[in-house]
Amino acid sequence: MHRRAAVSTPVTSSKVAASRERRRLRNNNLINGGAGSIGVPYNGHSNLHHPSDGGASRKKLFIAAGTLSVGIISGLWIAALYHVTTNTEGDGSEGGPGSGSKISFPTLNTLRRIRKDVQNTNSRPFSVGNDVPLQIYDNPYTPEALKKNPYLGWQPKIPSPDRSFSWRTCFKAKPTEDGINQPLGCRENPNTFGKAPAVDKSWIPDVTMLRTMLMYGKDINGNPFPPPLDKELCENIAVQGGKQGDTNKECLREAMIRPTGNLNSTTVTIYPSNHFGVDGDADPITLPAPKLMCLVYTMADAHSNRIQGMRETWAGGCDGFLAFSTESDPRLPAISLEHDGPEEYTNMWQKVRSIWRFVGENYLEDHDWFFIGGDDLFVMPHNLKTYLASLTHKDGSDPKTKEYFVGRRFNAGGNDYFNSGGAGYALSQATLRKFLANIDDAQHCSAKAHTSTEDVMIARCLRYLGISFTDTRDSKGRERFHPFAPGTHLHWQHDESDWYEQYNKEWGVLTGKDCCAPDSVSFHYVKKASMVRHMQALLYSCDTQDI
Repeated sequence: MHRRAAVSTPVTSSKVAASRERRRLRNNNLINGGAGSIGVPYNGHSNLHHPSDGGASRKKLFIAAGTLSVGIISGLWIAALYHVTTNTEGDGSEGGPGSGSKISFPTLNTLRRIRKDVQNTNSRPFSVGNDVPLQIYDNPYTPEALKKNPYLGWQPKIPSPDRSFSWRTCFKAKPTEDGINQPLGCRENPNTFGKAPAVDKSWIPDVTMLRTMLMYGKDINGNPFPPPLDKELCENIAVQGGKQGDTNKECLREAMIRPTGNLNSTTVTIYPSNHFGVDGDADPITLPAPKLMCLVYTMADAHSNRIQGMRETWAGGCDGFLAFSTESDPRLPAISLEHDGPEEYTNMWQKVRSIWRFVGENYLEDHDWFFIGGDDLFVMPHNLKTYLASLTHKDGSDPKTKEYFVGRRFNAGGNDYFNSGGAGYALSQATLRKFLANIDDAQHCSAKAHTSTEDVMIARCLRYLGISFTDTRDSKGRERFHPFAPGTHLHWQHDESDWYEQYNKEWGVLTGKDCCAPDSVSFHYVKKASMVRHMQALLYSCDTQDI
């Protein structure tokens, strides 16, 4: 039976007090192994030998003081770990926040990662590493915020662990399945979602909700967000779940693909000369991260699997995220828009036109860049922000006023250049504004066309408007936006008759470890939510030796 997911009650004063206590502990430098952390030696009385009675008294006093000090220090450390690793807020469900039944301490690997992050602020983050969310923000789930968006903080309940469950089982399903036959542990079954709440036609989605949840590190019930990813996802897992042939993992390792920073970071560190054809070896520069909105076109039967996989992994790295679907669901968020013609692949251009129109009318001034792609796309948002910031810094420009059309350029022949829709492409605010001013131009912008080639259509329109593609390769000619999964690019077999070779004839196709830039942005044809979680774990959660 389907059921409507309920929204929990607003936070209480006890939760505010808990939040203040966490801030106090952070200010005392206790959470991440500050002064007084684990490992302080206790010498006891064996090193305090004095012959006189007065010396014995002093010895007892010294021992008592030492014991008290170590006890206080250890207690504070444990309290800090408690705040980091347990849920102190929520509805008191079994094993969840507020139950008071169990305290969960970090594993040895977690402690190692905490120490590593203290030493290197650019290492993998807690809040997006699906390991230990680091609380650094006040609780966003206030009565005022929930009045504006009742579904802020919503997250379907994570099934209780089953010892017999293996993530490998999740990989065996066909990519086209809706998840109804998947084990609950796969987090793809639509029965865990219930019926989508109704919205009226004037509803404007809160596209910042996933970003808010990621920055806070918890959902409204106090559970970690994004949800933890199991250690098993760090193993070799092929497309069908086997232990051999994990070419995606092989590519991440061989091409040394890594995040450029934490998904919750508000800054980026750029290398100004890391662009194809740019000379020099300039020092890295840290800049504010540009505001990025991510747009995904999808269908309702993908909400519980592909879209849920995105929102539980990389989507919160975008400052705004919105799925455009055949059914609205404010919990995701996803919206269904009317457009000319039927809802089918051969009419994708009209659907994308409606997407750009809606985004322009409601979110244009809130973001610097707008990135669009399908629901079989894996994205590294911080890498994208880093590249975009580097691009505008190199050009001395502002995306609010400078037109950019960024992605994986193809040439279908002659002057017919376009950016691959499969790999995703980005428009600067200035480009979107100019496109919207001409969106209904039937002659130059194909306003009446019904076709699947939306990427070709928008490229032709932008070219008419004087906006060309950007060469997004790095300084060594390696690509950042990828129309296939990582393993396909790593092991690509050259065939001059293949369309992909033809479309890249002008630039050539690099294979092996040079197939993909270390700061790659996106990969297409990552169709299974389980594979999205696998790649997210490899990039953000797993120890280096696991990759």
